[in-house]
Amino acid sequence: MTQTISLDHMITTDGPATGMHFSGLIRIPDEPRPGAPMLVALHGGSYTSKYFDVDGYSLLDAAARNGITTIAIDRPEYGSSTPVSHDGSIIIHNAEALDHLIGELWAQHGAEKAGVVLIGHSIGSTVAVTLAGRKPTWPLLGVAVSGVTLRPDDEDDADQQPEEDPDDELVATPAKFKDFAMFGPDWALRADMPALGHDADSLTPDLELADFARTWHVLAAEEGARITVPVHIRQGEHDMFWVADQQPLDEYAALFSSSPAVDARVVSTAGHCIDFHAVGDAFQLEQLAFALTCAVPTAPAAS
Repeated sequence: MTQTISLDHMITTDGPATGMHFSGLIRIPDEPRPGAPMLVALHGGSYTSKYFDVDGYSLLDAAARNGITTIAIDRPEYGSSTPVSHDGSIIIHNAEALDHLIGELWAQHGAEKAGVVLIGHSIGSTVAVTLAGRKPTWPLLGVAVSGVTLRPDDEDDADQQPEEDPDDELVATPAKFKDFAMFGPDWALRADMPALGHDADSLTPDLELADFARTWHVLAAEEGARITVPVHIRQGEHDMFWVADQQPLDEYAALFSSSPAVDARVVSTAGHCIDFHAVGDAFQLEQLAFALTCAVPTAPAAS
């Protein structure tokens, strides 16, 4: 199987990300599947693109085995990727910059591929939804997201606005907290987790977390309604950040009112980072099956 190579990309075309540098990971399969989609994976807060390539839990591995090219991007201010402006919404600025980047990556790697399927986890999901709702110029086929809905696990706390403005700095998430918050029960994990998950750990922009808390409900409603491609949603039942019952998940799914197909389901054997659980292989295969389905040609419209 081909090895993961590093993404080292400078934006050269005119647009919102001109001059920005992006890091990440690329996996091109030995035998690309004709007409397959190109996956673009966006990590959540406190992780880098390595989230999608942890040994034994790698989406890049699973995709390559199925002939699918995957690019996992370090979002702005993660890895060695350039920060976006801190004026206004960082989530929106992420979406604008990544839209520009993906356009250039599609020009480089999109030959003989059907289009792009976005895969997002946690805050990366909010960026994917925001990006998809803004109608990118490159061919978007579908959006697969996990680790975010609409109803926080502690809604009382979620309604409280911070008394002070967040600091313009990077913050560390303690390993012990991540071991608790990002994972489900011990019986849902293999023996090498949660320890192995720390291979993907990163500092997190404090302003990004604050912007996410302030703007996600508005962006979900506005941008979700504009998405016109299929949407795949999975949420771990043991997610510590969100109420993960089917009812709130259905409420979230209902926002994608212009999508031709929305598949939303709770994963009963996982926490926030579904990929890092024993069910992770099956979860990733579901996402790949969704992506391949999005790439199947459809009948032309009747004249």
